[in-house]
Amino acid sequence: MKRVLIKLSGEFLANENGFGVDTGAVDALAKEIASAVSRGVQLAAVVGAGNFWRGAKQGAGMDPATADYVGMMATIMNAVVLQDALERQGVDTRVQTSITVQEIAEPYIRRRALRHLEKGRVVIFGGGTGNPFATTDTAAALRALEIEAESVLMAKNKVDGVYSDDPNLNSEAKKYDTLSYMDVLNKGLKVMDTTAISLCLDKGMPIVVFDIFTKGNLERLLAGEHIGTRISSDVTTALAS
Repeated sequence: MKRVLIKLSGEFLANENGFGVDTGAVDALAKEIASAVSRGVQLAAVVGAGNFWRGAKQGAGMDPATADYVGMMATIMNAVVLQDALERQGVDTRVQTSITVQEIAEPYIRRRALRHLEKGRVVIFGGGTGNPFATTDTAAALRALEIEAESVLMAKNKVDGVYSDDPNLNSEAKKYDTLSYMDVLNKGLKVMDTTAISLCLDKGMPIVVFDIFTKGNLERLLAGEHIGTRISSDVTTALAS
């Protein structure tokens, strides 16, 4: 792969309690990304905000749009935290946001993002889409299409792909090697929200779901190994052997 976009959950940056930022967790994530980028792959990232804010939980009782805007600001916090960790690993990084915070990040400009990627910089997109009622999954699909990425990489923690059920709760859950977009939608598999899946389906953007905290997984995936579960329109749904 030459250019990809990776979707990171905000919980990846948190401590074991699932809230805030744990520098050890952030540094582990940054090291995996730095190793992968050293291969010369152009990489962009969209980061969520679940370690700080979820509109349906912390924003319960608030105006829904206002709650979503708070979540967008939380993703910018995470983007800056990840930028700091990557730069301590020697990775040249830029943060671009859909909400203007010019003191700490660039506004999202597609052509500028492409130029950064061409120069080997990691670009972290904060602020989601900049619109309420849209998830960071949708932001990931949208930005991947805008920067002409080869794939959206959905990073997971302790789950090495897509399963027929939650493998942490059901020992009989089966892992899929490959899936079609329609099977994801029809089976109600929790990969991305339906808007993001539909956007990838419409534009033929492949999705790979994998465990980023298995050491070297990201690097092997970018080198062409089959890691995790691949979702696209040109595959037949298959269970792992």
